[in-house]
Amino acid sequence: MNKPQTQRPTGAFIGASWAALLVGAVTYLSGLWNAAMPLNEKGYYFTILAYGLFAAVSLQKSVRDRMEGIPVTNLYFSLCWVSLLLSLGLLTVGLWNATIASSEKGFYAMSFVLSLFAAVAVQKNVRDSAGAAPAPGDAG
Repeated sequence: MNKPQTQRPTGAFIGASWAALLVGAVTYLSGLWNAAMPLNEKGYYFTILAYGLFAAVSLQKSVRDRMEGIPVTNLYFSLCWVSLLLSLGLLTVGLWNATIASSEKGFYAMSFVLSLFAAVAVQKNVRDSAGAAPAPGDAG
């Protein structure tokens, strides 16, 4: 089975993806650092971010593997979806019950979603760059 040739992402898209990931994650983490909440609550929100980022990247990889004919078990694929939805649900429940201002809740939600989206874009770029034919003039 021939693997279709992947087009290399542009430098602008790669840069924008990394910038969005950094802005989302750093914003979320700086909000946690400066939050007036107990350390265990900060740990809860930090763990949700790490779990959500891993789940989003793993789901994107699984979807891409299936598209390229690389076997992915239904169990693993389902676990990726469950993990992503669980991380979103845990964040929602945590923010719903948090005793913080609505604007702060929105701040965490938006920076979380931006981080998840950007992590998927960065992983896609890494994979596309690794699988793309060298651009004309590239050494290698």
